[in-house]
Amino acid sequence: MAILPIRVFPDPVLRERAKPVDQITPELLRLIDDMAETMYAAPGVGLAANQVGVLHRVFIIDIASEDEPSDLHVFINPQIVHREGELTWNEGCLSFPGVSETVERSAKVRVQALDRTGTPFELEAEGLLAVAIQHENEHLDGELMIDHLGPVRRRLVQRQLAKHRSR
Repeated sequence: MAILPIRVFPDPVLRERAKPVDQITPELLRLIDDMAETMYAAPGVGLAANQVGVLHRVFIIDIASEDEPSDLHVFINPQIVHREGELTWNEGCLSFPGVSETVERSAKVRVQALDRTGTPFELEAEGLLAVAIQHENEHLDGELMIDHLGPVRRRLVQRQLAKHRSR
């Protein structure tokens, strides 16, 4: 396994739409393992393939706290099929180091995807898991958390990132 470089905004790959996965290959499984190692090292709770420069519709999430065993979820070709309610969450993103912003999301989601073996599953989620699913799924569509912000907040985030890069 390897720690992959995480693409940081404004890297153009973050705005590209990822392509569906046609089949589970050893290369895809290696990518998933490398993504997990990268996410844990960062540290983060989620990572989409395009955040490491690969345009496959794959993301991973692990919201277990440090004192809990790992609970890695792998989502291949995910589709959010139901949304319910609203919540506001203070989100961070590995592609926006040092930035956290308040974002409005659906309180509950139902997602359909394939797991790492290619087996279809459906998962209902709420709270942090629902937020992470929505956040990572947007990455696969080339959408970013700053797209939920007004123009003034977006400019402030861009300045904050510029300061972070110049350190």
